[in-house]
Amino acid sequence: MNLEKSTSKSIARGTFDETFIEDGFFVLTYKNEDNAVQILEREIDSSYLQFHFCTKGKADFVFNNGNYTLNITEDMSLLLYNPQRDLPIHLELQPQSWLVSFVISIKKFHGLFSKDANYITFLTDDNKDKKYYTDGKISPSMAVVLNQLISFGLHDSIKPLYFKGKVYELLSLYFNRNEEADIEQCPFLVDEENVAKLKKAKDIIIANMAEPPTLQELSETIGLSLKKLKEGFKQIYGDTVYGFLFDYKMEVARKLLESDDYNVNEVALKVGYSTASHFIAAFKKKFGTTPKKYIQATS
Repeated sequence: MNLEKSTSKSIARGTFDETFIEDGFFVLTYKNEDNAVQILEREIDSSYLQFHFCTKGKADFVFNNGNYTLNITEDMSLLLYNPQRDLPIHLELQPQSWLVSFVISIKKFHGLFSKDANYITFLTDDNKDKKYYTDGKISPSMAVVLNQLISFGLHDSIKPLYFKGKVYELLSLYFNRNEEADIEQCPFLVDEENVAKLKKAKDIIIANMAEPPTLQELSETIGLSLKKLKEGFKQIYGDTVYGFLFDYKMEVARKLLESDDYNVNEVALKVGYSTASHFIAAFKKKFGTTPKKYIQATS
């Protein structure tokens, strides 16, 4: 997250696609498909948390009458909260960039985590009145939900219901305490050596996603028993080894399709499917649509 002086630039004005979820909770989406920077604004008072997700390109959030900007880049998220002052959105979205945001009142948010408030660091008694800015990487599972939100193609009459389900899913994934490797969050992992081995396992399957090793081979390579590999991997990354790899492969496939540099058969081979039909079935299972229809919807 970079803090820097904002520079003036020639920009056009756009309007968020806003979806009401319930009192104190709404979603904002925008796809800048133009070749000009788009400026988007929305009044937000100090009683709200802001979650921003850049799924493509990059954007700048401008504060203090243009004195400073917070940057958000592709596959990154930004959480903003300041109970001491309003934080109106003044967004400069770069060309060919997509953004999904949701805004929720602190009162409603606290209600969601009332039994688990000490887990959310800025809701503890010591921090609840302090400002809170943090950035993070969008996980493959979060990317799936974000893509479904920004590429919504169902009937408008069910949009609020669909968005409500998806944004709660996204919120759950964002605060999934097993999503990132952290010793304190994983009581099963009693030393840093095991964490390093499981990170290595993740790197190995990603590097060899087209032809991944078996669990036994992976276990032997990282020097961890098969049982500890299975249990530890799920505790850190929130999924089985191959479940994680499936999500990762589908996210890679989605980006390759969006690039228009590869056809469906080529993408299938790159992510490890020997036949296009198997890849199409897997893609539809994850995204709810075929690769061809997905390309048509995003082109």
